[in-house]
Amino acid sequence: MQPIESMSFEESLRELEAIVRRLEEGKTNLEEAMQAYERGAGLRAHCEKKLKDARLRVEQIVVGADGSVTTKPSDLDV
Repeated sequence: MQPIESMSFEESLRELEAIVRRLEEGKTNLEEAMQAYERGAGLRAHCEKKLKDARLRVEQIVVGADGSVTTKPSDLDV
């Protein structure tokens, strides 16, 4: 099983969707369901962080009065 921290948003989302399908089917025992739920919670948090980071990067794009597009240095790297 791949560590969540090294996964891309797309990989995390695919695995999270698969976990949700398995849990909805109800074909896992209690212990497997608990482990899947815990992994899913970690994947959800990872996806939310990736989306937040992407949103912050997009917010750093600045459109000038003349319509030119530039980027503003990010405060995230400080």
